[in-house]
Amino acid sequence: MHYVTAELLTKSFGIHPLFSNLSFHINEGDKIAIIARNGVGKSTLLRILAGKDTPDEGKLWIHKDVTVALFEQDPHFNESGSVLENIFHSTHPVMQAISAYEAATDANDADAIGKALIRMDELGAWEFEAKVKQILGKLNIHHLQQPAHALSGGQRKRVALARTLIDIGFDHKHTLLMMDEPTNHLDVEMIEWLEHYLNQEKVTLLLVTHDRYFLDAVCDEIWELEREKLHVYRGDYENYLDKKAARIESELSSIDKARNEYRKELEWMRKQPKARTTKSKSRIDNFYEVENRAKQKIEDAQLQLQVKMSRLGGKILELKKLYKSYGEKPILQGFDYTFSKGERIGIVGKNGVGKSTFLNIIQGLEQADSGKINVGDTVIFGNFSQQGLTVKDNMRVIEYVKSIAENFPLANGGSLSASQFLELFLFTPEKQHTFLQSLSGGEKKRLQLLTVLFRNPNFLILDEPTNDLD
Repeated sequence: MHYVTAELLTKSFGIHPLFSNLSFHINEGDKIAIIARNGVGKSTLLRILAGKDTPDEGKLWIHKDVTVALFEQDPHFNESGSVLENIFHSTHPVMQAISAYEAATDANDADAIGKALIRMDELGAWEFEAKVKQILGKLNIHHLQQPAHALSGGQRKRVALARTLIDIGFDHKHTLLMMDEPTNHLDVEMIEWLEHYLNQEKVTLLLVTHDRYFLDAVCDEIWELEREKLHVYRGDYENYLDKKAARIESELSSIDKARNEYRKELEWMRKQPKARTTKSKSRIDNFYEVENRAKQKIEDAQLQLQVKMSRLGGKILELKKLYKSYGEKPILQGFDYTFSKGERIGIVGKNGVGKSTFLNIIQGLEQADSGKINVGDTVIFGNFSQQGLTVKDNMRVIEYVKSIAENFPLANGGSLSASQFLELFLFTPEKQHTFLQSLSGGEKKRLQLLTVLFRNPNFLILDEPTNDLD
């Protein structure tokens, strides 16, 4: 069954083009991954397919029997509503019956459970309820009466993912599921479960991810958005790398030939009289086409930085007999550790065990229940948190960085201006004058990392730093 046809889709933000003249088809059973650098329009393309944005030009056709579901990078909630209300937002009687049953069991209300059981029997809702229970359990979603506004960034992602999976699993025969970075904030066990779930479900999948292992597990086709064009590769990520390398080699050879032809044609153009024949006019038109090909650039910008770190003394950080609990849930029990200069430590654990809480305690952002924390006098923390940037309306990128400092010291004794520093982080002069709210998720993460380093820290704390980065 044919799901989607797009013809010559074009989209720009201001003078900055995202993509132009994209044409493609999506058929039932396709499992496609879209990859690209941050800020080139991956999320925008998904939003256009979901009807939440419109192209500047082009046509889009979606089969009338296809249900389009979009899991977004930044999910939206009814902030005053509970987790339960946000997940079970459908008015369908079966969904409402399951919602009532989950609420009753979560509250351990015997009378409400009895009424809910009768309603579930009447509607024959038990089969789908088993799927709901699996999704909520695997994604570690509890406390269903908690208001949405009190959820952490990771909890919001998991609740939104549960809502999407429950929506597509109920009464939809033909579904196009589009997912924008679904593995962010998931632990390894959750990612493995999601891989299995997507492979078992009969959905057509369009996936944006920077997780190559997840991509290989669930997709068999890769689309790459690059320099406003779409390149299609069938097979896994390794095959994509091989085919892309061959494509770039071919393009570079073509550009070299165009440059040689351009030099010859440029000489001819300079010698031509003002009066043009029909034949020479055709050659002039061809000259401009050759010029465009010859002036193409294939860029592979890399971020490099020689940082002058603030001096770090002998005493770094000492943790002595730390205890921390949330209610009856222990996070730390008598934890001792002394950090040494130059250490690189990774913290692993399931979602909800207290990794971020531990990092906050180290920095004094949260208090331990008991114990001592001794921080060295020369320590300057650089905290790359999961919460991301605090976006200020109507503030441009360059203004945001300059509000922290005008210049950044380098290891060689020199310094960089805020604008030069931004360019090192792949923000072009044009991009530096973009409003913060217009940046993509990955660009916001890159800017967040920049602002952490711009403060010249000597003790870096990175909480899920690769989320949304290419």
